[in-house]
Amino acid sequence: MLISFICNILISIIAYFITRKLIPNLKEMFIRSNIYGVDLNKDNGIKIPEAFGVVTGCIFLISLFLFIPIPFGHIFFKDKSDDFSNNEFVELISALLSICCMILLGFADDVLDLKWRHKLLLPTIASLPLLMVYYVNFNSTTIMLPKILHDIFTSSINIGFFYYVYMGSLAVFCTNAINILAGINGLEVGQSLIIAISVIAFNLLQIFKDSVSEKHQLSLYIMCPYLATTLALWEFNKYPSSVFVGDTFNYLSGMTFAVVGILGHFSKTLLLFFIPQILNFLYSTPQLFHLIPCPRHRLPKFDPKSGLLNYSKTSFKLDELSLFGRFFFFVLKSFRLIKYEVTKDSVIFCNNLTLINFFIIFTGPIHENKLNSLILYFQIVCSLFAFMIIYPLAHIFYN
Repeated sequence: MLISFICNILISIIAYFITRKLIPNLKEMFIRSNIYGVDLNKDNGIKIPEAFGVVTGCIFLISLFLFIPIPFGHIFFKDKSDDFSNNEFVELISALLSICCMILLGFADDVLDLKWRHKLLLPTIASLPLLMVYYVNFNSTTIMLPKILHDIFTSSINIGFFYYVYMGSLAVFCTNAINILAGINGLEVGQSLIIAISVIAFNLLQIFKDSVSEKHQLSLYIMCPYLATTLALWEFNKYPSSVFVGDTFNYLSGMTFAVVGILGHFSKTLLLFFIPQILNFLYSTPQLFHLIPCPRHRLPKFDPKSGLLNYSKTSFKLDELSLFGRFFFFVLKSFRLIKYEVTKDSVIFCNNLTLINFFIIFTGPIHENKLNSLILYFQIVCSLFAFMIIYPLAHIFYN
């Protein structure tokens, strides 16, 4: 493993420098191809190339392609002393296939602006090769139950087909969770970096514990090149952004995390590193399901005079909402999770339901870079909390 890991690190370092060199050289090409946008949180009107996740995604895949002969040398040279078996080789190939599909579909979304129903369907389709390989190699659908449930049920329960539904849903959630917690410079890439570092740290800790080390090695080999290429992208996407990552990067990142979680058998643990994304999804639910009016863009509102961001708003009348819509509005209002005002015409102006706007409610108007740092600090705290759940607290609930 040590030789393979060193080679993986070296390839990752090379991938970092290639990506760092390639991004500025490709900016003009993207603009000439009309793949660009304007930063709505700036008033300079500068054209910024979009969909640069396709660049890092390609370098990431090439890095893994070049790495394949190292841990799987026995397939090419008939040397049985190498790290992995044929099963792990098939798993890696299926992982690359799923990731490659999501890069293609993500770039199609950036160019064609697909509808939300397509964004839910595409990750499901892309995860099918991965689920098929999981079925052939493992087909383990048993989950462990907490100690408090042992007297009612048993220590574990086999949920069968529903486990595959869960894994397919995990791929859909991971790809879209990063996508909806976005809108300010560096946030998508920043949160992905923190999650990637958390996954790598978890893999290393599990390897040192000799806990099914082969699966965590495979996860590690995928995550290191991803971290390297993402770090290079972050240097150009952080405030003030000179490139935008597009949905391509969000789909690439989400599928990569889902892949390592499923193949590494820590899909439930992976969700602990997505606590901010889960909170953002739950908070956004009324708008995502159109129980409360959802505008096309829920970005914070930029004030060109002060240069600060304020929360953006949606408007509606209470009697126009469905029963569930009124229920969610009442709950959010009762727990003071929203900021709203009512006009004389009974029109309610309420903040858009995103974690970004939620932070602005409590901070007041804030600079974009400071807001980004605040959310990323929150992501780090949540990752530390996740490790506390995984190790010290897990023994309380599980044997």
